[in-house]
Amino acid sequence: MKIQVNGDSREYGDVISIADVLADLNLSGKRIAVELNLNIVPFTEYASQALQDGDRLEIVHAIGGGEDDSFVLAGKRYRSRLLVGTGKYKDMAETRDAIAASGAEIVTVAIRRTNIGQNPGEANLLDVISPDHYTILPNTAGCYSAEDAVRTCRLARELLSGHKLVKLEVLADPLTLFPDVAETFVAAELLVKDGFDVMVYTNDDPIAAKRLEDIGCIAVMPLAAPIGSGLGIRNPYNILTIVENANVPILVDAGVGTASDAAIAMELGCDGVLMNTAIADAKNPVLMASAMRKAIEAGREAFLAGRMPRKRFASASSPIDGLFL
Repeated sequence: MKIQVNGDSREYGDVISIADVLADLNLSGKRIAVELNLNIVPFTEYASQALQDGDRLEIVHAIGGGEDDSFVLAGKRYRSRLLVGTGKYKDMAETRDAIAASGAEIVTVAIRRTNIGQNPGEANLLDVISPDHYTILPNTAGCYSAEDAVRTCRLARELLSGHKLVKLEVLADPLTLFPDVAETFVAAELLVKDGFDVMVYTNDDPIAAKRLEDIGCIAVMPLAAPIGSGLGIRNPYNILTIVENANVPILVDAGVGTASDAAIAMELGCDGVLMNTAIADAKNPVLMASAMRKAIEAGREAFLAGRMPRKRFASASSPIDGLFL
């Protein structure tokens, strides 16, 4: 049977109690509160309360004061602001380990035969990154027309049983991999009308970003630099302008090379960062994934804290009163 636990679908045997679920989640004996189908369950009843197919559990615990710093995409709340791709890893095991180390909750996949693992005996990518544990974000990588991008999204919806969340990218040429913005507008309009929740890759043009928002895209993803270049954020003021004028999440997509690039994106106020090559092409992808996770968290905290103003001249941090000279 399937039950919902904090919004995620989990599958268990036919007879299971709340206590069994807590044990499976390593929460036995923890100071928590449990709600079953909107009704609070006393902790004394965890072992005796049997669950049924379709039940919904909410499990909460106390955290430090302050507001929840999660963000929402297509009605779902995410705590990790790092989104990762699945290409360029040496094997499925490295893919799995790097994604786990990143802490990402949203993982992109390209919808084409070479990325799903069609050879006999070869592991399927969706077995490594199960939709039960990750939000799968199909993307239209490799599409050079609105027609191809829309077709790919529709195939993805069929592949993932009605999945509506997609990442749209329509490329202009294979040398730069810059977006074809005109074709992106066309594809975005068609996909939004077709009921898709569209996260869209575009250039770092504030005008184009705003138009994509107006079309109905649920998130806009300006590039930091060309895809796979690792050059970092080339136009921080463009990104800042996009962020300041947006009413939807803004996530930097493409061009990040190392942890400091990710931190800068977050310090500018971006809601998140999507990356693949920066992790997969590192000498130690799993370690780099961990570094990126920490950089995203540090950059976000720095943005929320508010940096000190830049000054032209020095300003002593120690008081000068009482010096003995």
